[in-house]
Amino acid sequence: MTTESTLLQYDLGPGVEAFSTRRDSELPCPVIQAHQVHGFRVAVVDRPDTRKEELQGYDALVTALPGCAIGVHTADCVPILMYDPQHRVVAAVHSGWKGTVQRISQKVLFVMKQTFGCRPEGIRAAIGPAIGPASFQVGEEVVQFFKEQNFPLEEIWSFRSGFSGIPMADGHHLDLFKANRWLLQEAGVPEAYIQIAGIDSYTDPSFFSARREGITCGRTISFIRLV
Repeated sequence: MTTESTLLQYDLGPGVEAFSTRRDSELPCPVIQAHQVHGFRVAVVDRPDTRKEELQGYDALVTALPGCAIGVHTADCVPILMYDPQHRVVAAVHSGWKGTVQRISQKVLFVMKQTFGCRPEGIRAAIGPAIGPASFQVGEEVVQFFKEQNFPLEEIWSFRSGFSGIPMADGHHLDLFKANRWLLQEAGVPEAYIQIAGIDSYTDPSFFSARREGITCGRTISFIRLV
């Protein structure tokens, strides 16, 4: 990963460009996005003029169109960008805790396989800036959701007892970076092909954070396109 201008750039190999915007970034190209709803529906974009109004209720996009940028917008949720260099297919995934517990990244891999013949072992993935484990304080009921879906709690959950008086510091915490990496690996994506930015959007002011700023704050755009 490198920083080019104000964009965070991911190195997923030749033939593709993948970025996340910072607070002061300008998009270098038009980016097709959906009306996200924290669900798990996946849309295949087959026209470069696809409008946002056509993508109501989708939280992941897949395309094989060269030069067509697809993206997701986040402000603490996890953006995941995927690339299959053999079949020339890309995907952009919005995976907050609800999308993560619903295994949206695995559903994207299934759509890529069914539609384009992609194989998980050939996928390159980048997990972008999102709320980090030290900041992602959740209720016990959220932890239970992950337990019921057989996530490895010993890897992604921690509990911090006491009362420090520091916002988001105590109680139950989840690591969405590790949870999404685990989902990708469980589906067959090699660990060596998964990048994690490891940037906590809650503590890094160069990225938007709904928990820090309120839900009306701006959004980080993570996008990918074949070149």
